Order: sequence, then structure tokens, then C-alpha cells
Amino acid sequence: MAGKKVLIIDDEIDLSLLLKGYFLRKNYEVYLSHSFSEGRDALKSLKPDILFIDNNLPDGSGWEAAPGLAKDYPDMFICLVSAFHPNVPQMPADNRYIVIEKPISLNDLDKQFESL
Repeated sequence: MAGKKVLIIDDEIDLSLLLKGYFLRKNYEVYLSHSFSEGRDALKSLKPDILFIDNNLPDGSGWEAAPGLAKDYPDMFICLVSAFHPNVPQMPADNRYIVIEKPISLNDLDKQFESL
């Protein structure tokens, strides 16, 4: 999986840094964005393999945008992140995604990403 790109769009700095450290140890390229608009721009330029997107961002709902992002980037694996257990959006049938509830366990991440 070396050389794969991960984009984390989350306004929680501590969580973003925790995830960044986790993926850097696994030889991923990691990029952080702390707002939806910043993250959308990063998506266009980076075209990441994996996207972590929080539901409640300062400038919108990442989950509301997720189905459109899945259509625009069909090869990207999407991790929908939230602490508030919202309704999961209707994702395209052929898209690969998971729902991750905060607080995030690194052991759970290991299990989720073994198959990627």
C-alpha cells in the first residue's frame, strides 16, 4: 500500500494528527484539511486513494457531499466519520465506504484497512 494517498477532512485537529501519524507509520502520503471547502480543493488536486470525511464541518456536512464525491471519484475508498450517529447517506452501490464512529480506535482501523 506504500505510496497511497490519504486525505483527512476533519476540523478536530487532535484526531486529524492522530490519523496522520497512524497512516504515516504505514507509509501512506497524508494530507489534512479542516474545512469542507479546503478539502474539496485538495480532493481535486490530490485525487486520494482514501478519504476520511467528518459529518459536521465548520462550513457544511461532509456526509451530505459524500455520495457526490463517490460518483466523482469512483476509485476512492471513503471513510465517513462522526461522533453523532447520523443517518448514513445513500452511497452509490459500487462505491467502497465504511462508517467510523468517534472516538476512533487504531485497532479498529487496523482491522478495516487489512483488506485494502
